[in-house]
Amino acid sequence: MGKRESNNGVVFEDHFPGMVEKLGAEGFMKELFKGFELLMDPQKQLITFHSLKKNAMVLGLKVDDDDDELIHSMLKEGDLDGDGCLDHMEFCVLMFRLSPNLMKQATNILFHDFQ
Repeated sequence: MGKRESNNGVVFEDHFPGMVEKLGAEGFMKELFKGFELLMDPQKQLITFHSLKKNAMVLGLKVDDDDDELIHSMLKEGDLDGDGCLDHMEFCVLMFRLSPNLMKQATNILFHDFQ
């Protein structure tokens, strides 16, 4: 299990490779979608600043009004289209980017299949 520190000092523990091994690729993607649903705004179907702040304790974060910058930086890390929110695809891309071991595993599988 690897650890990675983001630009804002948040440390992420990389449990994803073990989850993929245990659940398989399809099961892992279902779990990612469940995570997205936990954090999203149900009306907008997006992870917004307000939905992430409201559900931050799901991530194990204790958040108060002084932590708004941290929440904005978390969204900015994964926001590919610049709308200030994360859709399902952006969330999944971010989760994969935060898991260097999972990316290494996927790369190894990809290159193995084409050799």
